[in-house]
Amino acid sequence: MLCTTTREGMECNFMSPKGCRFTAGTCHPIVEACQGCDRTVTAGEQAYCKSYPDPASKWRNGPCNFATHIKVESKESAKINPLKASKRASAKKK
Repeated sequence: MLCTTTREGMECNFMSPKGCRFTAGTCHPIVEACQGCDRTVTAGEQAYCKSYPDPASKWRNGPCNFATHIKVESKESAKINPLKASKRASAKKK
């Protein structure tokens, strides 16, 4: 539906026929950590998130899971089958 509160005329996932479904009744502007994200939309002089109405709460406990400008490094190493590893180790001893 089209937004009738902060982003007038723009498509909004939080709008319903009764108004904005967000508990505050309107979307909040993005925070500094959101700068550079592909999910931001500028309406007037403010920038808003397309995916979440209160970006500050997404960043409160760490990085936002919707952020497109953050690269998450994986710390997983290749899993080694312990049975095969013990066989390889015993084969090298001989």
